[in-house]
Amino acid sequence: MNAAREPIMDDGIKTLLRGVSASPDAISNESAWIEVIQRMDEIYADIVRYQVQLEEKNAGLEDAQRFIQSVISSMSDVLVVADTGGSIQQVNRALESLTGRTTAELVGQPLAALFSAEYAPKVEDFAEHIRTAAISDCEVELLDANRRATPIAINCTPRFDHHGRLSGLVITGRPLGELQRAYDDLRDAHHQLKTTQQQLVQSEKMASLGQLVAGVAHELNNPISFVFGNMHALKRYEQRLHSYLTAIHDGLPEDEREQLRKKLKIDRLLADIAPLIDGSLEGADRVGQIVEDLRRFSTPANQQQCQGFDLCRVINTAAEWVIKARRVRPVLDIRIPATLTITGYEGYVHQILVNLLQNAADALEDVSQPLIRIRAGIQHEQAWVTVQDNGPGIPSPQLLRIFDPFFTTKGVGKGTGLGLYISYNLATEQCRGSLKADSDEGGALFTLTLPRELAP
Repeated sequence: MNAAREPIMDDGIKTLLRGVSASPDAISNESAWIEVIQRMDEIYADIVRYQVQLEEKNAGLEDAQRFIQSVISSMSDVLVVADTGGSIQQVNRALESLTGRTTAELVGQPLAALFSAEYAPKVEDFAEHIRTAAISDCEVELLDANRRATPIAINCTPRFDHHGRLSGLVITGRPLGELQRAYDDLRDAHHQLKTTQQQLVQSEKMASLGQLVAGVAHELNNPISFVFGNMHALKRYEQRLHSYLTAIHDGLPEDEREQLRKKLKIDRLLADIAPLIDGSLEGADRVGQIVEDLRRFSTPANQQQCQGFDLCRVINTAAEWVIKARRVRPVLDIRIPATLTITGYEGYVHQILVNLLQNAADALEDVSQPLIRIRAGIQHEQAWVTVQDNGPGIPSPQLLRIFDPFFTTKGVGKGTGLGLYISYNLATEQCRGSLKADSDEGGALFTLTLPRELAP
């Protein structure tokens, strides 16, 4: 009702007022009545306004209550609200489903009635315990209507009223069966991720090995050709020795024997046999070393062994394989110590270096005078290797993504974008070192850092 409306007056009162004389006393009585009626009208209008506001607030409270109830009912975790005495005040639908008991059956019951006898004393102490601290990840057994126990992990926190006074406690929890299933799913996903990562590493190794076949073949061809040529020479020497020894056994006269000795060049032959054998052994050792390097390079990740190895030898081997496999071979400027022994995973380091060198060689395809600089050394018990090319370098926006998986600036079919990504993971995770990229007008620079002594 509007407070400014006309005052409400009884018809009899109005008639009476009209009939009163205009004496001072009459006028005073009439004004008093009008003032009373106006005041009553204002009070009535206020009552109407307050009633409207109260109804609006009640509607808001009902909406809030329905919202809170819908949230509580939708919770997958169980919820129990109790007072400071440990009596249940409210539960949600998840608890009803788990226990097979309704809210009406549970309200007013002690908290201990929800749990097995083994954990009842612990639950009874919740009301006192939460006065000092909340309870986290407490494993108990919840009983259903048939007294069957369900393992559950619960959290218990204090509940305060609007004056900040402790008014009860709130228990939330989730059955451990669900947690165990979630943990198993997480473990399976992690295992699949590790398996996929190992497959990616192995696939990249095979892809790199395919590019390196020409260089490896060249490395194998040199010692094999050397051994093959020495075997031909030894075969001819065997025939001469056989002819000379046969003549001696047949009793050839001494003068004829000396002539045959000079004719067959036996003295020169005997002096040449030892170097031929030594050279053949050296070539065979070289072939064996190349095969061993191939084995270590292609060994699956789960078979890698942490052991001591010469980092400089691995650098030279990787450089020979990569550069000799290129159609256009960059000039190599290698300045490293004669030997540099570290303890780690040789196969991983070999693959990292092969990937870095291949990346450098690819960047130099359109450079007129391609050059790759390789440096290595020890600093603060850390071994470091740098690979720098004189190519166009890496633009700053790409530098931030250079180690991202599947990121590549090469054309379609020319790169997978996994080489540097895998190298980064091998350097940081398996080898516990670091791999950094930088770029300037002098080309791209990659720095590999490895611990000198890596514990298995």
